[in-house]
Amino acid sequence: MPIYVYEVIRNDGTPGERFEVVQSMSEPALKKHPETGEPVQRVILAPNIGGSYSEGAMNRTVNDDKKLESLGFTKYVKSGDGTYEKTAGQGPRTIQRD
Repeated sequence: MPIYVYEVIRNDGTPGERFEVVQSMSEPALKKHPETGEPVQRVILAPNIGGSYSEGAMNRTVNDDKKLESLGFTKYVKSGDGTYEKTAGQGPRTIQRD
């Protein structure tokens, strides 16, 4: 069953507390907070999708120098003011600003 995010509706219109509820898709959206009875609205959020192109997977790939090199990339890391040192791949060992 999906997890839905709800937000308390305050009198002044500012967003209130957010909370999650596990509900069937066939159940109607909540109108009141289950504990306090305050009015609530369902919040639409971007889905969290994993896989090889998720943010976490991409960060692991970019941080793995051997993997980057095997994919044909060259990675440079800033080592000083205008100086970059190669950590993976082909190319000059350092790049410097003129």
